[in-house]
Order: sequence, then structure tokens, then C-alpha cells
Amino acid sequence: MSPSKIKIVALDSHTLNPGDLSWTEWQSYGEIVLYDRTPPDTATIVERCTGAQAVITNKVALTAEALAQLPSVKYIGVTATGYNIIDTAAAKRQGIVVTNVPSYGTASVVQMTFALLLELTLHVQRHSDAVMDGKWSRSPDFCFWDFPLVELAGKTMGIIGMGHIGGKVADVAAAFDMFVLGSSRTHTDQSHRRNFSWAGIPELLERSDVVSIHCPLFPETRGLINKESLSRMKQTAFLLNTSRGPIVVEEDLATALNTGRIAGAGIDVLSTEPPPAGNPLFGAKNCIITPHISWATREARSRLMSGSLANLAAWLSGNPMNVVN
Repeated sequence: MSPSKIKIVALDSHTLNPGDLSWTEWQSYGEIVLYDRTPPDTATIVERCTGAQAVITNKVALTAEALAQLPSVKYIGVTATGYNIIDTAAAKRQGIVVTNVPSYGTASVVQMTFALLLELTLHVQRHSDAVMDGKWSRSPDFCFWDFPLVELAGKTMGIIGMGHIGGKVADVAAAFDMFVLGSSRTHTDQSHRRNFSWAGIPELLERSDVVSIHCPLFPETRGLINKESLSRMKQTAFLLNTSRGPIVVEEDLATALNTGRIAGAGIDVLSTEPPPAGNPLFGAKNCIITPHISWATREARSRLMSGSLANLAAWLSGNPMNVVN
């Protein structure tokens, strides 16, 4: 297909580029139409994508119903690693190539994982707030702490999903002198790691001081962390989720936190985003929630922009890469 003939529609361009990156290079492949945001209703999605050969989306879902009304679409580029928003089977039946961008955000997600963990173990912001409120100035001692301080060295980090991100989390955990338990569908060679062993999820939950989720959202991982699995964890353990919200049953996690079943949680993703005001985790004890930003550093988004453009160029050349269907 000649680049001069292609029409590209980006359905939620603001997510990838709120203004600090550029779409200019995309114009060399044809006309690009940018929508900051697109409502999730099928009619609007179809209206905006009609006549386009390529659709770029981050979180706007493309269902079988929508795709059936878009015969011109031949390519969908997901500006993310997870692609569960696309009905890939329906796309394949229509001859639509679907691509993603793996690994672009690994470093940033790993950084957020430990930012959440360090806040849970040292309560840096809470202690800083106490200082700013004058509590240190009023203290009769040279120091004070209002929350338990926990050292990571010698603790066990359980990693559910030992892919690119999980492996890097294991590297950082080792740098903190932690032991690492890994759980994954496939057991790749980890002989280069010290203090590492594979474990099934039940054993991992029982033995870990920190459980960090880095697996994709599949039918078999949806609701993986629930009342039963949380009951296996140590009461002193922390749960981290920087993967996908629906992996955790939020009501069960809130109950576990509020009853002291586990010690705390650091969450960057929720089952519905943006979340409704009544999400049960909003009132949960020792629960830190960030608004799905672990992927969103400028450096990571720049890699995502470049990777998405490279995927489009590869498809146009007849040699598509990072195809997920």
C-alpha cells in the first residue's frame, strides 16, 4: 500500500502525547488524524475510523462489532504492551494485522514498583508531611517515626510473571539483597541469579514478604489475587500491582487490608480506569494508589512513540513485526 494513500486515525492521541512529543514523522506515511480522546461507544469509534487503513489506539477498545463495520481498516497499532482491548480473533478473521510495543516501559515500571515498595516500607511522604507539620521541631528526641520502618535485605520478593519486567524487578530485588521467588507459565533459564528459585503461586504467596504482579491480563489471571489467595499471604506481607487492575479482586484486597490480613498494598492499576468514586480500595488501610503512571515517563513514552511508528513502517513495507494475532 502506498504511504501517500494511507489514512491513519489515532483514537486517543493525548494518552501517548499530551504535548511533549511529536507526531510529525507519522505524516511521511500518509494523512494522520488525531483525536485526543474518543468515547467508548461503537458508533463514535466507527464514525472516526471509517475510511482509515490504520488505526492507532492505546485504551479505546476495538470490538468485533466495531471491526465488522470498518472494512477499510487493515492495521491496528496498539500503543501499549497489553492488547486485551482488541478482539484479536475478529481482527484476524478480517485480515487486520494487530501489533503492540513490547518492553518500551520496562525501566519505568520497575522504578515505580520499587517506589511503591519503598513508600510502604519507609513511609517517606508521610514522615516528610509530619516534619512539615512541625512534629520534628516539637520532638524531645533527635528523631522520631510514626510508622513501622522495614528493611528489605533478607526479605523474599515473590514475582508473578517473570517476563522482561519481572526479570528486571528480580535484578533490583537482588541489589537490595532480597531472595526472589518466581512464578511463570514457562521456566526460562535463571541460573545467572543468586538466591532465586521457581515456585508455584500458592507457595510463592505463602513464602513471600513482598508479592509483585507482572503477568499479563488473560482469562486465567483475571481475579488471580482474591480472598483465597490473599489468605495464603503473610500478615506482614505487601502486595504490589503495576500490571493490570482486573488481576486483583479489589473488594477482597480492601477487606484483607482493613482486617490486617496483609500489611499493605501499592497499586498503580485498577479494574476500571478512571475508577468510580466508590472503589473499595480508596478507604483501605495502608494502601497506596497511583493513577496508572508507571509507564508514563517521557522517556518511556518516547520509546513507545518510536516503536509504534516502526511497527507501522514495518507493516507498510510488507514485513510486519510485533504482531499479536
